[in-house]
Amino acid sequence: MKLKLHWQILLALIFGGAAGILFPKGTPYISWLGDMFMNALSMLIVPIIFFSIVTGISGIISTGDDLRKLGLKTIGLYILTMIIAIITGLALVNLIQPGSGILLPESIVKPSIEYRSVRDIVIGFVPKNIVDALSKNYTFPVILLAFLAGLNVPKLPAEEKNLLICFFQSGFKLTLFVTKQIIALAPIGIFAIVMKQFSETSGFLLLIADMLKYVLTVSIGLAIHTFVWLPLLLRFGFRVNPWQHFRNMSTPLLTAFSTASSGAALPATLYAVEHKDGISPKVTNFTIPLGSAINMDGAALLECVAVIFIAQAYGISLTFLQLLLIAFTSLLCAIGSAGVPMAALVMMSLILNVVGLPLEGIGLVIGVDRILDMMRSAVNVYGDTCVAVMIAKTENETLPIDLPKK
Repeated sequence: MKLKLHWQILLALIFGGAAGILFPKGTPYISWLGDMFMNALSMLIVPIIFFSIVTGISGIISTGDDLRKLGLKTIGLYILTMIIAIITGLALVNLIQPGSGILLPESIVKPSIEYRSVRDIVIGFVPKNIVDALSKNYTFPVILLAFLAGLNVPKLPAEEKNLLICFFQSGFKLTLFVTKQIIALAPIGIFAIVMKQFSETSGFLLLIADMLKYVLTVSIGLAIHTFVWLPLLLRFGFRVNPWQHFRNMSTPLLTAFSTASSGAALPATLYAVEHKDGISPKVTNFTIPLGSAINMDGAALLECVAVIFIAQAYGISLTFLQLLLIAFTSLLCAIGSAGVPMAALVMMSLILNVVGLPLEGIGLVIGVDRILDMMRSAVNVYGDTCVAVMIAKTENETLPIDLPKK
């Protein structure tokens, strides 16, 4: 009997970790498979986002639905879930005080990171060269172009409109077909990725021991957000079974966790939301690609905790206004984070700069960022799927995960 894909991925995680610990010298012969798998997933991000948003928006407009209402609801719920995540992180980091008592090394290595101001981030929404933006997988320019295309295609004469809609729909179907073939190879790629990560496990575990309180603070915060707040919202706010929804999302969650990339899990997320939760293509194709760019629950929580942890480690007391500024900037930076590994560290530099904390403090957390990056990526994806369910219920859709009516 053939194992289901999520079980294959889980086994790949286990055996890849064991192989990395037991046979570290064999990593160079295997790691290239993981690199190829990640490249293949990255290759799909732009066409999936572009085709899905264009078809989603043009379909909504063509059927006469209120796009503004749907868009405002979606963005509003995404911001709500991120605010909940940030408040959770703020409460935990001030309660646990993970940075207190940390012995700073004599020299903290300052990571090589391109620091971006708020102005640069905003300007980057509109690229000088769209081809360059597409080649670099910049998410916001792709979404902007897709929005403009989706809004204006229905305004064309009937013949041109139908031709372009057919083209975009066919492109989306073709992209998903290719995606299924690549996702089928996920266990092999994930095995190679995890083996590479665990091949240096001795230093990794030593780092974890020194940073245990910080890792636990972030982990507890992510767990509370995933297993408490979001399920409560789904169950009591929208009358769906949160645990059945969680089981349905097992494949995209494992993919996001193992690759540390919410963008890499986008194909599997689209499939699971539509075919397992039963959400309409209209809602799925609008909410999930948009969420992969602007909804970063895990990143918002991680950035907030990390910045305050750095302040505690340096013995810097933060005022209430500074804490509010950190929370607000974490929200903006999470929205601006790309769904790629370690993007949160890039945005963290901006938050540190805004509140006047030493940028070198990033060196404290960069060593353990990989495992936390994996967890926050899974939370990012789960937040996207929960909002998709919420939007579907506000659109009066009947889902197989609905709670029985009393």
